[in-house]
Order: sequence, then C-alpha cells, then structure tokens
Amino acid sequence: MAAYTTIDNPELYFQCKLYTGNGTNDTAQTFDGDENMQPNMTWIKSRSATENHHVFDSVRGANKRLLTNTTGTEFDDSSNLQSFDSDGFTLGTADGINKNTATFVCWGWKESATAGFDIVTFTGNGSARTISHSLSAKPEFFVVKSRTYGEQWECYSKTIGATKCLQWDDDSAEADIAGRFNDTEPTSSVFTVGDADAVNKNTYTYVTYLWRSVQGFSKMGSYTGNGNADGTFIYTGFRPAYIMIKNASASGNWELFDNKRSTYNLMHATLYADTDGAEYTGTGNQIDVLSNGFKCREADTNTNGSGNTYIYMAFAEAPFVNSNGVPCNAR
Repeated sequence: MAAYTTIDNPELYFQCKLYTGNGTNDTAQTFDGDENMQPNMTWIKSRSATENHHVFDSVRGANKRLLTNTTGTEFDDSSNLQSFDSDGFTLGTADGINKNTATFVCWGWKESATAGFDIVTFTGNGSARTISHSLSAKPEFFVVKSRTYGEQWECYSKTIGATKCLQWDDDSAEADIAGRFNDTEPTSSVFTVGDADAVNKNTYTYVTYLWRSVQGFSKMGSYTGNGNADGTFIYTGFRPAYIMIKNASASGNWELFDNKRSTYNLMHATLYADTDGAEYTGTGNQIDVLSNGFKCREADTNTNGSGNTYIYMAFAEAPFVNSNGVPCNAR
C-alpha cells in the first residue's frame, strides 16, 4: 500500500486554541483536540484588540516573549506565559495574551524531528558560520531572531533560496540583503548565518525556528497567483488547519488563516504576522480549504496577484488519506 502520511493524527504535533482573556494570573488553557499535546512553541495573538503577536518557546523559557511584528528584543516578565502544560499552556496577566474580555487565538507546535520542527538557540560570533539543527532533513523555512539586539526576523524560504530573505515583521518583497545566510543553502544537519548583526552579532544571543515538510502533516512551498476569483489550487496532501501566506514578489502582509477562526471551507478571518491589528473578517483574501489542499478565491495582492510568487506554510487538520488508506473529506 502507498504511504500517504507518516502522521495519522496531526493533533499530536500542532493544535489551535481560541479563548477569551480574563486578566487573571495562572489561567490554564487546554487544547480542544482529542489528543493531549504539550507545546514547545506558542504563538498568541489578540483577535479583538490591537496587540502584538506574542511568541514563546520552551527552549528560551516560558516567560520570555518575542513579538513577530516588531524588531524588539526578548522581554522576560512574570506577566507573560507561565508554563507549557501537558495539554496546553498557562497564562499570565499581560494584555497581549490575557486581556480581560478580549478574544485570542493560540497556535501551538510540538518540537519533533518526526513532525519537522526544531528550535535552536545560539550566540553570535560576527563571522559567517554553520549552526547545527535536529530536523534530520533540509529545512524548507526558518526564521532567525536576535534576542538581545533590536533587529528584524530574517526568514529563509526554499522558494527564494539563501541568496535572498524576507522578514516576518515587514511586508516587503524578497530582497538580497548581504550577510543574512551567506548565500549558502541549509543542509540536513546545519544552516548558515552570515556576518550581519540581525543574525550573528558577536556575543549576542539568537533563536531560530526551523520547519520542513512532512508528508500528510505539513507543507512548505510556493505557488503563482492568477489574479482571478477562480484562483490557483495548491496541493498539500492534507486538509489544512493552519495556513501562512506571503507575497514574495511584491509588498504584502503575512496572512495567517486557521480552521478555528473560520469554521467552514472558506477561510476569511485573517491576521497579519507583521502588524498588531485586530482580526480582519471581510470578504477579501479568502482561501477555500479542501481535503487535499487549498484554493485562492480572491484576486488580492496578498494572496493571489496575477503572476506573483507566493510562499506558504501549512499544517494539517487531517491527512488526505491516512496510513490505512482511509480518505478524509473537506469540511
């Protein structure tokens, strides 16, 4: 029998959680999935309020916050995330993650070579160098952020290659900026950083989040927009639970979709990784989620501009066909 997926249950490695803040310390949030999952990375954003995107991970420590939409340094405070739990996480009192009556979304990832996600920290030395990772395969998307120096989030994508980069905190198109990845492609064991302050300033500390595609669970890739409501179809091999899209050819926000904020096939509730804005729920930028991928349904520059190249990263709600040969359906 053909191998359709290596992960039958995506909830073991990725889950999404919606909740309403209460402003109270030590508020536990439990994931809604059938499987317990202790995350190693949580990305939290207020849906209803103008607040920054908060990223926490277990390698740096639960209290230590970074913000994807700013160049700010790591902030360690007791009001931030309190802990990563056996099936969720515990909140502090910070408005950005637990403002009273505000609504929030959390995306959580489990660090695992099996699921194609790794977290690496290192100290810069100011000279081009390689850094080891534990994916056991070539990373297809990774982002480097200085923890101690106010620099941008530098993003590598296999689509644009190591000679160029994008920034999570910026809506700009791909650019060839010297010193980021030393024009060197990552391998199955290392990635390369150049001599730029943003990725390798001497004595400064950094964190890197790395992902690779895993059949039936995750997909990093690209597509070309057609500028039409009958838009491009992107095959992933699974029904997506989460999709991130960025126009690499032109200026455009980092679009973030998920299956909890949009509960039917047409995903239209959008957040932008590069801004602090509240959730957009208009009809623009709509994505049609299918059992084996997604299809663009708007002629919008952010997701489907004619002739533009887009990079994307998606994680599964369910594989198109599980390891026993049983198919899933669109919602």
